[in-house]
Amino acid sequence: MSEHIKKAVFPVAGMGTRFLPATKACPKEMLPVVDKPLIQYAVEEAIAAGITDLIFVTSWTKRPIEDHFDKNFELEYKLEEAGKQELLNTVRNILPKGVNCFYVRQQEALGLGHAVLCAKDIIGNEPFTVLLADDMIYCEHTPCLNTMIALAKDAQSSVVAVEQVPMERVNKYGVIDPINVSDRLYKLKGVIEKPAVEEAPSNLSIVGRYVLQPRIFELLENTPRGAGGEIQLTDAIAALINEQTIHAYEFDGIRYDCGSKLGHMKANVEYALRHPELNGAFREYLYSMLETD
Repeated sequence: MSEHIKKAVFPVAGMGTRFLPATKACPKEMLPVVDKPLIQYAVEEAIAAGITDLIFVTSWTKRPIEDHFDKNFELEYKLEEAGKQELLNTVRNILPKGVNCFYVRQQEALGLGHAVLCAKDIIGNEPFTVLLADDMIYCEHTPCLNTMIALAKDAQSSVVAVEQVPMERVNKYGVIDPINVSDRLYKLKGVIEKPAVEEAPSNLSIVGRYVLQPRIFELLENTPRGAGGEIQLTDAIAALINEQTIHAYEFDGIRYDCGSKLGHMKANVEYALRHPELNGAFREYLYSMLETD
């Protein structure tokens, strides 16, 4: 994996039913956290890690995502005419020059593994990354994906991001069987999708960041439907462990599960407290609400 990793897959075809009715006409990935949609945070993390080719695995309901990363000449004209230069720059710089967008349809809702497989022809025979926009990851210093790509190059292996979860909740995640290598770094002996608590090999769960070797595509093509009747990416990763070393990185940061209402609200509050325009006034507002209670 000595070559530069330049491609990222964003599986965005899900229906977002936990946010209905908000997601009836708006993709869940377009729900805002403060002033940017979820998908933009994931894209910015990828670009910061050197990714130049963004591959969105979509469905027929996700046109707003394509529109968001496209130019809007009418909006830009009106902002320029009104002299709103700062907003104009914000709109024009959603994607920097040299970054390309590709869109591929997932015809059936067959799970994360199938969504990643849909990107096979665009990825080709290259290592690549996968980012789930639902999982917002805040790292104070080095972004999670930057560290993962560096680890993948150093170890010449695939890398998955993991975090510790309460044991009573392991049945909601893909859980790894780890061998400790160093601080926050593990080798995978195995991985189990949504294990029963008594069968979980650890409390380290995989979250939505992956650096993968292209061999994963061949394994996904032969992966039967697993948990939930879907083609699980974790099942293909479990098969890849038999052929290649895979590492897990326990990132130093905060994960917000923005696929849930509570996680999305937490992200909005904490990102607002970090926002240069909002932090002071919003903090005062929160204190006033606490005093009222």
